[in-house]
Amino acid sequence: MHRPIRLLLALLCLAVMSTPLQAQEPAAAEPQYVELKPAFVGTIGPGPKIQYLKVDVALRVNDPAAVDKVKYHDPLIRNALVGLFARQSREALATLEGKEQLRAEALTAVRTVLEEEEGQPLVDDLLFTNLITQ
Repeated sequence: MHRPIRLLLALLCLAVMSTPLQAQEPAAAEPQYVELKPAFVGTIGPGPKIQYLKVDVALRVNDPAAVDKVKYHDPLIRNALVGLFARQSREALATLEGKEQLRAEALTAVRTVLEEEEGQPLVDDLLFTNLITQ
């Protein structure tokens, strides 16, 4: 009777030992989005007719520790974006390419502010969640 139990234990040990140990990879940080509230509203373009722009912006941050830093520098970020948005024209924003160009310029402006203040860009992407010209 001992022989079958020993055989079973030996097989069980062999099975456990032959199973490769899986190294647990550190969980990748989930991206977080920092919405810049309230929306940016202002006038655009030269000309006698007043034209308005309204933009809702969200910043994607992949490092959870960077979220608080981005929020802390919100006034500087908003200042840079207000200046950028004020220089736009309705014609430039009428096309998808123009909107994408503005998004790229806005991301560069935000990263520049954060590099000057924190030494690193911290923001991985900038998204327009709403963009209206009138």
